[in-house]
Amino acid sequence: MKKSAILLIIGLAFSSCNQESKTSDKPVSENQIVLDSLTAELDSIQKNGQINGFAVAMVNQYGVLYTKGFGIANRETKEKYTENTIQHIASVSKTLIGIALMKAKEMGKLNLNDPIQDYLPFKVVNPDFPNEVITIRHLATHTSGINDTDQYMNRAWIMEKNQDLTNVNTDYPYQKLNLPSQDMPMETYLKEYLDTEGKYYQKENFIDFKPGERYNYSNIGATLCALVIEKATGQGFDIFTKEHILKPLDMNSSGWSLKEVDITKHSRLYRNDDSVLPFYTAITYPDGMLISSSSDMAKYLAELVKGYNGNGTLLQKESYEELFTEQLEEQNFESRNPNHPYDEDYSPAIFIGHSALGYIGHTGGDAGVGTWMFFDKEKKTGRYIIINTDWGNDERAKELEYYAIWDKMNEYFEKLEN
Repeated sequence: MKKSAILLIIGLAFSSCNQESKTSDKPVSENQIVLDSLTAELDSIQKNGQINGFAVAMVNQYGVLYTKGFGIANRETKEKYTENTIQHIASVSKTLIGIALMKAKEMGKLNLNDPIQDYLPFKVVNPDFPNEVITIRHLATHTSGINDTDQYMNRAWIMEKNQDLTNVNTDYPYQKLNLPSQDMPMETYLKEYLDTEGKYYQKENFIDFKPGERYNYSNIGATLCALVIEKATGQGFDIFTKEHILKPLDMNSSGWSLKEVDITKHSRLYRNDDSVLPFYTAITYPDGMLISSSSDMAKYLAELVKGYNGNGTLLQKESYEELFTEQLEEQNFESRNPNHPYDEDYSPAIFIGHSALGYIGHTGGDAGVGTWMFFDKEKKTGRYIIINTDWGNDERAKELEYYAIWDKMNEYFEKLEN
């Protein structure tokens, strides 16, 4: 009996070892080989370039295909940039104003052709056309005539409180980073900027065209639309978007302020000389201050692709159709570039745009931040990239590196989908 037991144990052990050997020899899937190849190529671009850290996402109409981070999120601590690293996404944030606007319309709170004056507690009038009505649609298509001036560039951004500014570069040349004492409520700032009695008001805050007549990209106009949504729904814009966009998509790492996110996952932002920028926010936060991760933005972009193809979950099919409908004509533009594949300004929809060559999306850029988010209308595939390094005036680096990352993702779509 003992001998038989010993032989049985030896046999089982041999069988177990043989099974373990078979498991370890199991071939890697073709899909994993493709993913590893893409990761290696993007990693090589980062190591040979000037970007400290970045993350990407690739999606199609069925969901997320790939999301990954590369490089460094914090040069001092050597923390890696991953798909779960967070930072604000600049003007790509405006696409959430579009979704929120259509959701408020579905709820019966407003209509796109309503005059904005129906919702605002202060008066907004183009001084050159005092009798012309500005509508919500004008805000959503950047044709309101509201203009971004130095009163925007020099006052909108605020450094976060209680941070160590030792060895931090607070002198940013393109957008002034103000002390926390300069902060104020969004509504107060907009009133001071747009009301004729406001202390930041000037005639140049409006362009010399009637509402609806000329496309003029406006951060102030976008923020004013967020305020209209607040007044129409009775909820803060941050609360409304969390309830109707972030939570339904399980974008659990995302929020509109550092208080709403895990700051330990936040990347530092860098100038192109690698000096570190302070943490900052904006009084006009809806126009560019959503804080998110690549993995969260992958979910969001996949939803946009689904929505365009009639399968979205955040809005009704008819609302998505209106969201993506091109709104303007040739006469609405001073000039347009028909050769740029990723220019959302070519043909605006509702806070998102169509390029001349078949892409829909939005770009963004702030101090230490660059973002692109576009999907291909025909192929139903989307890409997203975010970086934590400011380009400054180095357009050559942008051409060589930013586009290299973007185009490399495009090369892999067919392989990943197969």
